[in-house]
Amino acid sequence: MPLQRRIPKRGFRNSLGNRVVEVALSQLEVAAVSGMVDLEGLKVRRIVRGSPDAVKIILSGEITQALTVRGLRVSAGARAAIEKAGGKVEE
Repeated sequence: MPLQRRIPKRGFRNSLGNRVVEVALSQLEVAAVSGMVDLEGLKVRRIVRGSPDAVKIILSGEITQALTVRGLRVSAGARAAIEKAGGKVEE
């Protein structure tokens, strides 16, 4: 019997699917360039490597300064924390 039929089939991994990178809220202050955070700033600071399909900011940690987030996906909790600190989210 061929090898591919002898090995058990388990799970499914879609290697061609979208690659979404999650960035913690506490990492935004490091990546901010003059109060603005975007994909290029995250790549320059090496928080995001390669070329992901999307970047999503999640609520993990806290921020103390007002930041403008441009062109990134933001979770509801992270959006509330950014606006509470005096920042804004532009999509």
